[in-house]
Formats: sequence, structure tokens, C-alpha cells
Amino acid sequence: MSSRRDVLRLGGLAAAGIALPRFSLAMANPQVDDYDYILTAEPARSEVLAGTESDILGFNGQFPAPVIRAKQGQRLRIRFINKLNEPTTIHWHGIRIDVAMDGVPYLTQPPIPAGGEFLYDFVCPDAGTFWYHPHMNSVKQLGMGLVGALIVDESSATPYRDVIIGLKDWRLKSDGTYLPLSLPREAARAGTLGTVATVNGRQQPVIPVPAGQALRLRFLNMDNTRVYTIAVDGREPVCLALDGSPLIPARPFKQEAIGAGMRVDVGLIAPTEPGTEIVIHDMKGRFGVELCRLRTVVEEGAAEKPDKTLLSLPPNPIPEPDLEHAEALSFVFEWQGALSPTSAEGEVNHSFWLINRRAWDSHAGADLPAPLARLELGKTYVIQLHNATPHHHPIHLHGFIFTVLSSDKRDIDPYQCDTILLEKNERATIALVADNPGRWMFHCHVIEHMKTGLMGYIHVA
Repeated sequence: MSSRRDVLRLGGLAAAGIALPRFSLAMANPQVDDYDYILTAEPARSEVLAGTESDILGFNGQFPAPVIRAKQGQRLRIRFINKLNEPTTIHWHGIRIDVAMDGVPYLTQPPIPAGGEFLYDFVCPDAGTFWYHPHMNSVKQLGMGLVGALIVDESSATPYRDVIIGLKDWRLKSDGTYLPLSLPREAARAGTLGTVATVNGRQQPVIPVPAGQALRLRFLNMDNTRVYTIAVDGREPVCLALDGSPLIPARPFKQEAIGAGMRVDVGLIAPTEPGTEIVIHDMKGRFGVELCRLRTVVEEGAAEKPDKTLLSLPPNPIPEPDLEHAEALSFVFEWQGALSPTSAEGEVNHSFWLINRRAWDSHAGADLPAPLARLELGKTYVIQLHNATPHHHPIHLHGFIFTVLSSDKRDIDPYQCDTILLEKNERATIALVADNPGRWMFHCHVIEHMKTGLMGYIHVA
């Protein structure tokens, strides 16, 4: 998070006509406001597809959305104003947060009505790459652009220069208007894919990076559906973190599949020769589709002999599971077929997916179902996850960072994350300490899967 002094300095630069980064954010006036940032959700227009403009829903009326920066262990206060014509909320994906700030309508807070506002006030205990998005009318609100990066800087400095690479597809026709954001036949499969792939809101952009510097490429999959398999050409990159959680020690990076909601941080040393390009691909089998390029530029005032050591990131304060005294749980994710209930008016309420033989319906207010599980505060749980379907599912748990222990589909060197990409028919084992009380959403982050049944919650008390 920018310090109060930085807020004033940035404001002064803007007033002087000096260009600021494209990721901009309305920041509070520290003299009169008791919050750090002002964030809105509102309709806007943006050139997503080159040569055309599209209607979008944008945080602060823009896409890419503002990048919010916080400092590990310090309080972050964001005044959010809903300028949409419908209710919304903000969920802070991956942050181990107080449940009242988690942004799930009816479960953790009332929906924020059109024209209403809410003060999100929380501490970010973990450093890393996170993001934010609504949890209402999610197919539309996320699909039309309400997604943004939240970067929590380590409490002590690291040698890396940040490069944010936000991945999102759009369901657009060639004239910039929208195709249907969800098709039932695709929602019952892997999900409805976009037609226009963007990185930071542009198609195959060239991103300038400082020559010779240690780079931290922060990849964020903020798409509704797509799985990206990230590959970085050459340069001996290392994997620094998954979902914001550091890998210690950092591991050689070849490629990494990240489902919707997931992130990966990659470290590399930029070439010293200006104009050198590094191509980043989304791998499709043996072949890759170019996502973007990094191009080295000379940075004025940069050190002549920059640090070229790719250091591991410091650990986050995640509680270590007590596996010897853990309690066992099991969740099975299944497809229930296409026998969806139909209203008297003939409208179909599509329901395709189940967790432990139960689908999430249109629950609200006092109509919430029972939790999928009740966990005892402070206790360790070892959880078996079984994807009994022929499609991948990025399974996300709010409020916790869990440890992935094993899988029957791949070799696992245990790591921490908040979202696990389950392959078809995969069985994986995770562990967590139930140290955060509240009702926590548990769902697939393919938004259509979530909206057609693959969602529930656990209750920690």
C-alpha cells in the first residue's frame, strides 16, 4: 500500500502533468479521509478488441482495474461505492481476512445496493499476489470486467521488480458487442470460453521491463473459465510462489497450469541488452499460443551492477498442520446431469454440479443451507478432494491457505495455496488448520460451475 507520503507525491506528479502508470486508483486524501483508497464499480466503455469499443463494468470505470497495493501486516481501508444498477460486493481472493470483510452476499454481508457503499477494513497477514472481484451476478460482473489485482508487499524489501500480467478473456463479437456470457451446454462441461484473449486489457501486448534487473512476473488468472498453462521462453526462470504463497526454496520453472482464480509468481533476470524480447506462451500440448512479450529497456538511474541472484521469498505466517492429530474430511465433486428444475413460467434453473451430492441453489438471507462441514476452531483437518468428473475444477476455499500434500495424478512436493486445480478424476489430499472462525465459501472458480451447483460453505466455530 502506498504510504500517506506516497499518496501525496503521486497526486503532485499527476497535477504537474507527469504521466502515471496505466493502472491508476483514486486514493484518499490523508488529511480528511479515514481510509486508504476509494474504489467504485461502474459502467464504462473500453477498447478491448482493437478498433472497437465495448461496454464494460469497470472498477473506477476502467480496465485494467486499479492495482491495489497493501503492506503485509498493516491495515487496509477501502471505501467502496457501488455505481452499478444492481447490487454487488467485493471478495478479496486469497486474503486470510475477518469473515465480515470477505464479500460473499448473504453469507458474510448484505449485498451492497445500487448507489450504496461499504467500508472494507482488514489486515493482510500474508504477502503475495492476490486479486479482488464481486460475488454477485458473477458471470456478468466478472465477465464484463470487474476483476483487479491486489498486491501485498513483503514487510521487508525483496530484490525483484514487479511485472503484473493479468489474464482475462472476453466473449466478444468482431464488432465489440457481447456473445452470450454463458451457454448451458458449456456450463455443463468445462465452461464457456472467451473469444478475445487479453493481457492487462490488450491483445498480445509488448510489456517494457528494466534491462538486467531481477523480475518478478506476477501472473493472475482473472478469467471466468480458462486454464492457462504458462511458459516463459528461456532465461532459466524460477517459480517463486503459487497463489501468493512462497515456494521455499524457489524451484526451477518449466510451465504451470493455473485455473480461474489462480496465480503464479515467476522470477528471472532480464537480459542486459536493450530491445531483447522474452515471449510468454499459453501452452496447448507441445505448442504455445503467444500471450505477450517482455521487451528490455534502459531504465534511467538503474544500478550499473544490479543484483542477479534469484532469491526465495520470505515465508508467510501460515499455521503448520498437526497431521498426527488431524481429523479427516472428504469432498466429492460430481456432475448430476441435465435434469434441471423448470418454473411454472418455463424458465430453467440449470443445476449441473454437486458437492457431496448437494447442489448450491439460489439461497439468500435466512434461506442458507446447512454447511458442507462444521470445523472446530484451532483443529487440523486432512481433507480428501475427489474430482469425479471428466473436467478440471479450480477449487477455492475462502479465508484459508491450505497445504497440498498428495495427488494420484501427479507428484507433489507439498506446497501452500488457496485454489487447487483438480484434473479430471483426480484425488488430492490437502490439510489446513481451522484457525479463522466464520462461514467460509468453498467452490469451483469456473464461474458457471459455481453458479450451477458447485458451491457450498464450511462453518468454523
